[in-house]
Amino acid sequence: MRARLLPLLIVLLTGVLLALGIPLATSQAHSEQQRVVVDRIDDTARFASLAQFAAESPADGGLRPLATLRDELNRYHEVYGISAGVFRRDGRPMAVAPGRWEAPGGAEGREFAEALAGRRSQGPAQVWPWDDERTLVVASPVIRDGDVIAVVVTESPTGPLRSSILQSWLPILVGEAAALLLALVAAFQLTRWVLRPVRVLDRATHHIATGRMTARVAPAGGPPELRRLAVSFNEMADHVEEVLEQQRAFVADASHQLRNPLAALLLRIDLLGLELPEGNEEFASVRAEGKRLAEVLDGLLGLALAEHSAADTRVVDVAALVAERVAAWLPLADRSGVGLRLEGAAAVTGWADPLGLSSALDAVVDNALKFTPEGGRVTVTVTPDRDTVALEIADTGPGVDDDELERVGSRFWRSQRHQNVSGSGLGLSIVGALLAAGGARIDYAHHEPTGLRVTVTVPRHAPEPVTFVPVSPERSGPGGG
Repeated sequence: MRARLLPLLIVLLTGVLLALGIPLATSQAHSEQQRVVVDRIDDTARFASLAQFAAESPADGGLRPLATLRDELNRYHEVYGISAGVFRRDGRPMAVAPGRWEAPGGAEGREFAEALAGRRSQGPAQVWPWDDERTLVVASPVIRDGDVIAVVVTESPTGPLRSSILQSWLPILVGEAAALLLALVAAFQLTRWVLRPVRVLDRATHHIATGRMTARVAPAGGPPELRRLAVSFNEMADHVEEVLEQQRAFVADASHQLRNPLAALLLRIDLLGLELPEGNEEFASVRAEGKRLAEVLDGLLGLALAEHSAADTRVVDVAALVAERVAAWLPLADRSGVGLRLEGAAAVTGWADPLGLSSALDAVVDNALKFTPEGGRVTVTVTPDRDTVALEIADTGPGVDDDELERVGSRFWRSQRHQNVSGSGLGLSIVGALLAAGGARIDYAHHEPTGLRVTVTVPRHAPEPVTFVPVSPERSGPGGG
C-alpha cells in the first residue's frame, strides 16, 4: 500500500510546490527585466534630450551638439556594450554607435512605430534564461513643439539579464528543493504513521488465519479510526477464540462422554453374538459399524486434543527421528509386501515438537502403506534447506484425482475410491493440527507416475518473537480448521 500511497503524495506535494514556485519565478523574472527596461528608458530619455537640443541649435546647424550626441553614444556603447542611435522619422540615422548599426526592424519595427506614435516602449516580450538569441530593444520619441521629430533606439544584449534572472531563481530553486525534501520526509513519515497499524492488523490477521488464536493488536499509534479498528479486531478475535474453544471443548467432551456408553454397547453386542449362529451377517454388520463409530470418536477426541494442546517445541534431530519412525514401520511394510525406503540427509536438525512430529509421521506413513498395493513402494526423503527441512513421503498407490487433491486433509473426507478401506477420515486432519501447533506445515501433491506425495516442512530455527501482538512462541494454534 505504501508503494501506491507514497508516490501519490509525492506527486501532489510536487504539484503544490510547482504551483507556488513557478509564479514566483515568473514574477522574479518580470521584476529583473522591468528593472533593466527602466534603466534603458532613462538612457533613451537622456539621449532624446541631447537630440532635441541638437535639433534646436541654429548657430552652426546643430553640428556641435550633434557631435556631442555621437560622442555620448560611442562612450555609452564602449562602457555598456549597448547599441544606441537616434533616427529621423523615415528611419535615417542621425547618430549611431557603433557606426553601421541599424535599429532592429528599421522604421517598421514595433518599438520604432510606438515611439513615432509618441509612446515609450511599454514593455518588451519577457526574456527567459534559455532565450540566448534575444536582444532587448527600447525606443523613446524625441519631441519638439508637440511633434515627434526623431526616435532614440537602444538594443541591449540579454546575457547579463539572463544571468541576473538565473541568480534570482537560485534561492527559489534551493527553497523548492528544501521544501520538496521536507515534503518527502513528511510524506514518508505520514504514510508510515498511517500504514503501521494496517501492517500490524495484517500480520495479526495472518497469525489468526494460521491458527495462532492468541494474536492481538496493541491499539496504539495511527489515526483514531485505525485505533478503533484495532480495538474492534481484538474484540472479534476474542469472540472467535471463545467460539472455537467452546467448539473444541464440546467435541472433546462429547467424544469422551460417548466412549463409555459405546464401549458398553460393543460389549453387549459381543455377548449377544455368543447366542447367535457363527457367521451371522447382521451381527457382523452391527459390530463393524460399532467399531467404526468408536474409531470416529477416538479420532474426534484426538483432533480436539491436538488442537487444544500446547506444543513442546525444541531443537530436534529430524533425520534421526524420521529414521526411527521408518524403522518402526518396516515390519508392517514387509508383511504388506510394500517396500519402505529412507533417503536423503542422515543428520539434520529442526525446530519442532518431537512427540507431535513423530505422531504426524506415523499417521502419514500409515496412510501411505494403507493405500499402496502389494509390490508398491513408499519412499521417505529428508531434504534440508537453509531455513527449513522437507520430509517427503511418496507412495505408488492409486493417488487421488485433481478435484480431490484440494480436499485431502479435510475432516471426515475420504476418496470415493477408498471407501472400503478402514478409517474415519480424521487422520490427516489430526496430522495438520499437530504440525501447525509446532510451527510446521503439510502439503499434498500428485506423485508421478502414480500415487500421492505428502511434504512436511519443518522450520530449522525458532520463530522470531512477535513484538506487536502478545503471541507466545510456545503456544500457537493449528493451521487447519
